[in-house]
Amino acid sequence: MPHDPATFDRSAAVTRSLLGWGVVAGPWYVVTSLVLGLTRPGFDPARHALSLLMLGEHGWLERAVFVVSALMTLAAAYGVLRAVRDGRGLAIGVLTGAYGGCLVLSAAFGPDPVDGFPPGTGSGTASAGGILHLLFGAVGFVCLAAAAAAFSRWAARRGETGAARLGLVCALVVLVGFAGGAVLARSPAGVALLWLAVLGGWLWLALASAHLYRVVPHPVVSERTRPQEA
Repeated sequence: MPHDPATFDRSAAVTRSLLGWGVVAGPWYVVTSLVLGLTRPGFDPARHALSLLMLGEHGWLERAVFVVSALMTLAAAYGVLRAVRDGRGLAIGVLTGAYGGCLVLSAAFGPDPVDGFPPGTGSGTASAGGILHLLFGAVGFVCLAAAAAAFSRWAARRGETGAARLGLVCALVVLVGFAGGAVLARSPAGVALLWLAVLGGWLWLALASAHLYRVVPHPVVSERTRPQEA
């Protein structure tokens, strides 16, 4: 049954729908990438970063995973801009969107082979594309950590201590995980730290999107009122 336009806030419905993609993006990225990894000969998630799945015969599948994840992230970033209409919301949304853009660029410039993956290859001289892949990855993680920190400050200003702590912890996890992973990149410990950064970043996006989803007024209202700005 269609909603009565007098009692249905279409703007709030669109904002909530956009934020919903922020909840979906992380599980999509992690689960799909793991499925691809487990079906690729020679891939070891304890030794190889997920981005290495871009290499080889079926590498286009992982590139597609990155691009779809980026589109979901960009949708969530736009949802943040609509939900939090002040300077802090602008920072969270733009930084989250920058992370999505870096995912696309990381997919465009694939990594160099590492530790025998794809099978039959070895670690050689770094290529220009491989360097750009690492650069965009670094920028993306920094932007995501900064977005989480901005979300923490926004939540603290509203007196939402739990959400503020979540943002701060996730920001630290992303930064420490990526920095440690970069330093120890060719060891299992380095790969584990990169996993920590990836999971921490997607966890923040999912929980922050869910939190903002609840902040946005329900689209079905008793009377036509302008939604309060977050």
